[in-house]
Amino acid sequence: MDGVTLRRDGHVAEIVLDRPEALNALSTAMARRLAAVCAEVAADTSVRAVVLSAAGEKAFCVGADLKERNAMSDAEILAQRPVFRAAFGGVLNLPQPVVAAVHGYALGGGCEFALSADLVVADESAVFGLPEVGVGLVPGGGGTQLALRKLGPGKAADLVFTGRRLGVEEALEYGLADRKVPAGTAREEALGIAEVIARNSPTAVRAAKRALRLGAGVALEAGLDLEDNAWRTVAFSADRREGVAAFNEKRKPDWPS
Repeated sequence: MDGVTLRRDGHVAEIVLDRPEALNALSTAMARRLAAVCAEVAADTSVRAVVLSAAGEKAFCVGADLKERNAMSDAEILAQRPVFRAAFGGVLNLPQPVVAAVHGYALGGGCEFALSADLVVADESAVFGLPEVGVGLVPGGGGTQLALRKLGPGKAADLVFTGRRLGVEEALEYGLADRKVPAGTAREEALGIAEVIARNSPTAVRAAKRALRLGAGVALEAGLDLEDNAWRTVAFSADRREGVAAFNEKRKPDWPS
């Protein structure tokens, strides 16, 4: 529906960019649907991990739907902006760990969705890029800021200013991708990672994600305070009590949260 499908399997939610006939290009309707799906998943405390995948064989996502945008007035483009920000922000701000399963083209907004994830599994067909300056735009889904924080200023400038594309090997070298897998297996690998994450304490995992996200770019002392806050969040929780008890009783934990 409207280019985004939500699937559930136990404690793992899969958000599928599902507009393969347009290479999963982000339309206004698709952006609205994605924001709504992310809000639904974020509010669901039974979801412990999220996979962001894409339908079709050729592309993860090629960014904004420029055919739609070509027919829009300046006022319509301006009105579209908060809709797009809500979609990208929805993915970025999910409280659960997000594993992106990337195959084919991940360009513009597609690359920004990958940058918004916590882990990126890319198959051998993956191609990443931020080509916006070539069509008179600036990355608008967090690309400049996320690339700066994840890749560093030099590599971010390289991608943004040249608009060039990176294959999977260079994406690994740059830090855009975290794991390389054979063609056609990114989704399977990402779901496997999500299942591993989902077996851990959801309270601890969410607290750890907050510490990692908020700690990016802050001074070490401030970062250690963030870590201390995360530790205090879980140290006296029911999850900690269950986890320690399960360890001592040599059984799998049954997380109460």
